[in-house]
Amino acid sequence: MKPPTETVPFFSQWETPDMTLAVLADGAEAALRRDPLWQGSGAGTLDEYAAWAGNVCGMACLKMILATRGQIVPTIELARRCTGYGGYVVDEGSIRGLIYAPFVTFVKQEFGLEAEVMTNVAATDIPAILARSRFFIASVSSSIRWPEREPPSKGGHLVLVTEASHQGFRFHNPSGHTSATQANAELAPADFDRFFANRGIAVAI
Repeated sequence: MKPPTETVPFFSQWETPDMTLAVLADGAEAALRRDPLWQGSGAGTLDEYAAWAGNVCGMACLKMILATRGQIVPTIELARRCTGYGGYVVDEGSIRGLIYAPFVTFVKQEFGLEAEVMTNVAATDIPAILARSRFFIASVSSSIRWPEREPPSKGGHLVLVTEASHQGFRFHNPSGHTSATQANAELAPADFDRFFANRGIAVAI
């Protein structure tokens, strides 16, 4: 693919981006208690950060979108605010979300972003979506970081698709484990499709 047409800032869902392998090995809550940069997340305590950071791939995508227009909002702050709209459900220590429809309301009300929940989306539809909207937050398997592998399932993780054509997709993966799988990761459409759950959120700015 050609170089990116616009520099879209990258942010990991962990404050220290190279912690992905530790999270995979030890679990998010245990590993992220060792994150020396946790206070940058907007969490009030280390416990809050460790509980939330494994669930904020969508907020990391939103943080990247906002950063393209010069707004930097910490991921856990975004998650806390989104929860107020029903975008996450917190119950006895468990966190469920991101729930798409409340998220759309949240970004409209809080940031003036136009967003649309999209289902039954084929990977081949994404270039046309990006022709109308600046970004597409795509539901994919988290194992997209290893494109040579077959995913155990589709969905469960969110990445920010920034460019797409019939030749290739470019995206930021909030839980990539190397520089090549974090910012401006690239996959052929057929490879992206193996991980794609055929749903997501189109966002215009």
